[in-house]
Amino acid sequence: MKKYLSIVLGISLLFIQCSKNDEVLPDPVSPEIEPEVEAIDVTVQDFMWQTMNLYYFWQSDVTDLDDDRFTTKSGYRQFLESEQDPGKFFEEKLLFSEDRFSFYSEDYKELTKAFSGVSKSNGLEFGLSLFADSDDVFGYVRYVVPNSNAASKEIKRGDFFTGVNGTPLNLNNYEELLFGKEDTYSLDMAIISDNVIRNTGEKVTLTKEADLTENPVHIAEVLEVNGKKIGYLMYNSFTNEFDEDLNEAFGTFKSAGVTDLVVDLRYNPGGSVNSAVLLSSMIYGTNSDKVFLKARYNEKLQKGYENNNIDLNTYFSNKTNKSTPINSLGLNKVYVLATGSSASASELVINGLDPYIDVVHIGTTTTGKNEFSVTFVDDFDNGNVYDSDREDEINPDNHWAIQPLIGRNENSIGFSDYTDGLQPDIELREDLSNLGVLGDINEPLLKKAISEITGMSAKMDFTVQHPVNLVTSSKMFTITKNNMYMDIKNPLPIKQQ
Repeated sequence: MKKYLSIVLGISLLFIQCSKNDEVLPDPVSPEIEPEVEAIDVTVQDFMWQTMNLYYFWQSDVTDLDDDRFTTKSGYRQFLESEQDPGKFFEEKLLFSEDRFSFYSEDYKELTKAFSGVSKSNGLEFGLSLFADSDDVFGYVRYVVPNSNAASKEIKRGDFFTGVNGTPLNLNNYEELLFGKEDTYSLDMAIISDNVIRNTGEKVTLTKEADLTENPVHIAEVLEVNGKKIGYLMYNSFTNEFDEDLNEAFGTFKSAGVTDLVVDLRYNPGGSVNSAVLLSSMIYGTNSDKVFLKARYNEKLQKGYENNNIDLNTYFSNKTNKSTPINSLGLNKVYVLATGSSASASELVINGLDPYIDVVHIGTTTTGKNEFSVTFVDDFDNGNVYDSDREDEINPDNHWAIQPLIGRNENSIGFSDYTDGLQPDIELREDLSNLGVLGDINEPLLKKAISEITGMSAKMDFTVQHPVNLVTSSKMFTITKNNMYMDIKNPLPIKQQ
């Protein structure tokens, strides 16, 4: 089924009632006048342009997305045909130069599975860093996903590797060796000895599983230190499918009488905005009349929403999507562990809570991703917004999805200016020679938070011998990367006045 050119010039049929171009478009060129040639299939390009023209946050900054860019159907089609690779078309013709995060997928089913916590993985989460004054790369294990292939092997947090299948890692080959087509590979293991990373000769063979599910609630426990009951939550992704698990963790904290909380988002690249709202409500309170965030869209959408008196605010919540009452601690202070690997929804929690409670950020500067996206597929009647209940309505000839940034989130007092990242209140980098055990009271970042809670910080040494200098991490090579997405399933009706 081909439906390209079914909508042209500003999505005029569904979303925005506008007739300024409707009558100037000529009929398609007659085959009696022009010789018949095999048409190039631009179904995907058409779907991409139509979606980006309406929703893209920087629509007005991209000349080729302008509402008046094309005055004829033939001109529009020539533009679509100018790049036959849909991926290149999206990246080279539709994206704003300052956009760091919009992306596409050739298979929407694979993308939506990844957003639900299911992906092809061996379960090893790691960071990559450089040897001093060289292009050589080494990896360090951050954590291992339970019940994964890696969990069955002799490898753990704090372990190091320098090569794959006997080939040393460097800036030119690490992507192919670690994230390429091979599902099985062997890591060449190493240790830090006398301030030098040395190979041990040991190898660990790992195999990627087709559908590994990761519960983002990695650790949730109550620590009793110096008479304080401290809740510790390590949360590694904002995943809707595990909101109930998250709420149960806070139920445990509440039942235990937790008075202080440490939320560990150091490796959390983001995810669902709704999950961020729920987590923040569990920390602060179920005040559903208080604004958590204000969404800001492109000028065209913003005006349409305002003309229709559509409330663009999101409020704290008193229940989950399954109508389970929120277990809230009602805190006036929270300690958040966040680093350069903390992005989007992680930053949203920090920024959204900031007007209401004291958020003590321990770690390093975060990524700086304040825009959100939505998953779009070729489902014209639903505004191309992906809805799992409408799988049968998606164009069967087009499996592509795009995940463009469509808006920016402000907190309740209008602050959203953190594209350079959120600065820590207490700076403390991870130490390669002392990564510690996650959840253990002596793990350095957690130890720092506990010392602040108990008032013992001044008496402790937090010297970092071998600070992490991160190049990238395994999570940046997943489909979802550090995306933040709105949980929108239906297009909002827009009518310009």
